[in-house]
Amino acid sequence: LSAAVLSAEQIGKLSPAEQLAYRAQEAQTVQGPYLGLAVVLFLLAIFVYLFRLPTLKESTEQADTGHHTLIDALRHPHVLFGVLGIFFYVGGEVAIGSFLVNYLSMPDIGNMSEQAAANWVAYYWLGAMIGRFIGSALLARLSPRKLLAIFAAINMALVLTTMSTKGAVAMYSVVSIGLFNSIMFPTIFSLGIERMGPLTGKASSLLIMAIVGGALVPYVQGLFADRIGVQHAFFLPLLCYAYIVFYGLYGSRIKSDTPVAATH
Repeated sequence: LSAAVLSAEQIGKLSPAEQLAYRAQEAQTVQGPYLGLAVVLFLLAIFVYLFRLPTLKESTEQADTGHHTLIDALRHPHVLFGVLGIFFYVGGEVAIGSFLVNYLSMPDIGNMSEQAAANWVAYYWLGAMIGRFIGSALLARLSPRKLLAIFAAINMALVLTTMSTKGAVAMYSVVSIGLFNSIMFPTIFSLGIERMGPLTGKASSLLIMAIVGGALVPYVQGLFADRIGVQHAFFLPLLCYAYIVFYGLYGSRIKSDTPVAATH
């Protein structure tokens, strides 16, 4: 059983004890990547704790004694659109990563065991890390808004490819999405707090809260996957990346030439 990926019909023919053993084996195949991710996050937390960040003052450009609320920050369109951008980006990224094992183990996609598919999940996240270094170099030369839109458009093309093809093409295209996810979070975040002055703290709080998309979007995609299939359910991340194209080209633009820090 450990070397085979069984269909629902085949699992139904097993005895209760064999089904329990098979499910336990399935769980063990994905433990390695997630344990590795937990270790990396733990080490990252220690690094952040030891690295002393400067205190963010209420006003970054001028003294301001006014009281600001989250609603004040949301009145600025580039902040509101940025909150939605973080929501959809994190949701799309996590949704794809969450469905990779099931998707790659499908007979007409990767036709591999869940243990082998779990290794490809690591490649997906590794691509995001490699792309971060490449993206940093590109951001030094190109407009962050344009680069964000370009990367999101490339991911739309990759999602469409993995939805409309089979075998190796579908497999490599979905894993490659991680490479172009790389710059999205920091770029959306930076554009969302641009020129917010005394409202920077409130805008930052809203953007951080928007990562709840990582819990909600995968859940909704799961509902669609149960009804239309795992492959077709990738239309949801496709819509997420379409929104990020909009944000890069239009939604992130600041509507006034007056610095936000000078207004209340």
